[in-house]
Amino acid sequence: MKNAVLNDMEIRIEHALFGLMSERDYRQIGVTDIAEAAGIGRATFYRYFKRKEDVIAAYFTRNAEAFGLQNCPKCKEDHAQIVRAVLETVYAEKERFALIRQAHLEYLFLDFLNRQTGEAFKDADGHTSYEAHLFAGAIFNVCMAWLDGGCAEPLDEVTRVLTEPINISD
Repeated sequence: MKNAVLNDMEIRIEHALFGLMSERDYRQIGVTDIAEAAGIGRATFYRYFKRKEDVIAAYFTRNAEAFGLQNCPKCKEDHAQIVRAVLETVYAEKERFALIRQAHLEYLFLDFLNRQTGEAFKDADGHTSYEAHLFAGAIFNVCMAWLDGGCAEPLDEVTRVLTEPINISD
């Protein structure tokens, strides 16, 4: 039961922060503003988070399952499924991602991707941490470019680009 209360309070704080981010610049939002918007006191905010960036990091962690990064990809089809899950989640949450990007906090998404892929690849035979970082970095950079373009390209096309080897001609 305590986890449900914790999750509810974190979600309440998260909604308050994203609501404020849609109204004004992230740098102008203080913990007091977030606490007031969430209907809580500053001490309650600090019971759950050390700083406001932690709210966004927790948002990614709470939604980790939706990103599909729990297992190490073993074949091209696995890669495509993971990439598609990430892209679908980014698309579904594109307003929040746009706010995160506008606040120059996209590094929190990259940190999340690196952590998740690092964990997934850690125990996989024949994979190195470099492969996990390469996979996370590629997904991150393409997601950011896709967002910057308004997610205009079809999801299947972006998935294909991320899962097919790059062809370099002489």
